[in-house]
Amino acid sequence: MNPLFSLDQTVQQFARPLSSPERQADDPLTHPSPSEAKQREEWIVQETEPVRETIWKLLNKLDGRSLPHIVTVDEHGDRSGVYQASELLALFFQTAQYQSALLGTLMDTMSEAITVVDANNVVQFWNRSAEAIYEIDREHVIGTPLDQHFSSDSLRLLDALHQGTTVQRVYHIPRPDRHVLINSAPVRMQDEIIGAISIEQDITELVRLNEELAHTTANLHNLQQEMNRFQAADDPFYSIKGHSASIQSAIQAAKKVALTDATVLIYGESGVGKELFAKAIHQASRRREKPFIAINCGAIPAALFESELFGYHRGAFTGAEKEGKKGKLELAHGGTLFLDEIGELPLELQVKLLRALQEKQFYRVGGTEPITVNTRIIAATNRQLEQMMAEGRFREDLYYRLNVFSLEIPPLRERREDLPELVQLFLQEYSVAHEQAVPRITPEVMQALVSYHWPGNIRQVRNVIERLSILQENGYILPEHLPAVIRPHAEAVRPANTLPDEPLPPLAYAPRTADFPLAEPERIKAALERTYGNKKAAAELLGISRGTLYNKMKKYGLDDFK
Repeated sequence: MNPLFSLDQTVQQFARPLSSPERQADDPLTHPSPSEAKQREEWIVQETEPVRETIWKLLNKLDGRSLPHIVTVDEHGDRSGVYQASELLALFFQTAQYQSALLGTLMDTMSEAITVVDANNVVQFWNRSAEAIYEIDREHVIGTPLDQHFSSDSLRLLDALHQGTTVQRVYHIPRPDRHVLINSAPVRMQDEIIGAISIEQDITELVRLNEELAHTTANLHNLQQEMNRFQAADDPFYSIKGHSASIQSAIQAAKKVALTDATVLIYGESGVGKELFAKAIHQASRRREKPFIAINCGAIPAALFESELFGYHRGAFTGAEKEGKKGKLELAHGGTLFLDEIGELPLELQVKLLRALQEKQFYRVGGTEPITVNTRIIAATNRQLEQMMAEGRFREDLYYRLNVFSLEIPPLRERREDLPELVQLFLQEYSVAHEQAVPRITPEVMQALVSYHWPGNIRQVRNVIERLSILQENGYILPEHLPAVIRPHAEAVRPANTLPDEPLPPLAYAPRTADFPLAEPERIKAALERTYGNKKAAAELLGISRGTLYNKMKKYGLDDFK
């Protein structure tokens, strides 16, 4: 007897079939004798009648019949209540109806596609979201084998049905135009698998947007590579600004490792420019003519990361390649793959990445053919991987595979002397973007910027300078334009209740180019002119003490400056 998944099923699905036509002449159910027909009462119902209606007829038939009474007794054995067997059956039937109604409402309320099959892979439930996602009406699906509508090799539900396996949030492509996260499990009654259930979240739009973002990012990387070749073919590290010893040490180390194919692990806080270093290493390497592909391990959902890294075998959007999609590892063949925020990679994906790095080959999602690649790996993180290893959150074998050459980028607070150059660089950049003159910065503002600890590093500096370039008034940036967290540093250096009559230009921090550096005598003279000969104000403007200013004026013959 087939199991009953729903009272909406027809009696044909529930009933045992009669004998085959060849044996119907001898079958007592098909051709009962008069005595057998008299002894056995039979009902004739249409095979399409729902089971619920047949049960209801049975309960009405039993009502009033001489069925046994069920008597309840208390703990002393005294009779306490009575009900008829037909009442118990009616209550059981009503409970089954309520549960069926609740289940139907629950399934149709959920936004995920839900499919339930019996042990023969025949669909028993198919909710509204499944109708919408797969564009198949439930009347065309329920009662039919699921592989009649989907390819058998694309049904993860069959794994649950035949092997009893359970999967959670697995990326899957059940049809060429659909991308889902699937949860599936067998339906067990005691130790027997009587069916399976699949819950699928449609992420097709998310995948499409992610692919658009990936294509746009790839185009930007390609354009930037071309610009880098044009602007600084002789020094790919030109875009990394700063003359402090710490940043120069990092640049020199990066230049050395760039000449090799060694795997690099870049350490640094968020916003220090880890990707900038990775791009420069690629441009300085012998792989410079091949692609530089970046992937942020923390920005991509874990379920999508595998397809992003390895690609998928088949299934594509309109206009895409029929054979599937290449992953980032394959796209970077011959070039460099930059794995940013590698510490965010889930453990189960760390295993797959490690295997690909060790064997230099991998399989696309859903694919059976190995793909061999020659790709250099540069990884970056702002996490303490050693501590994560101790806590079991990062694989030790993957760490040593990545940490062939480690490169640490210093935070901005450890190289404050580079800040004025960065400030002027970003001021010029946003002035060009906003089509306005480069604004001038008062000494108080510059001192506040230098004194601030910059937890967000260079990325935060860029954002603050964009804010200041928008808020500037009449070509000047004043302390009141600073964000609230930085403003106290300006108030600490400003004399109480005083403001300059005229905000001073940032001559001490004027941008310098390699071809036309501003000579020190010219800077001193310009500062004195701007301050109308006020030595104290000129010294503050230049960022030096008044005694040093007097000495330099004497050195350059400016001590008689009026």
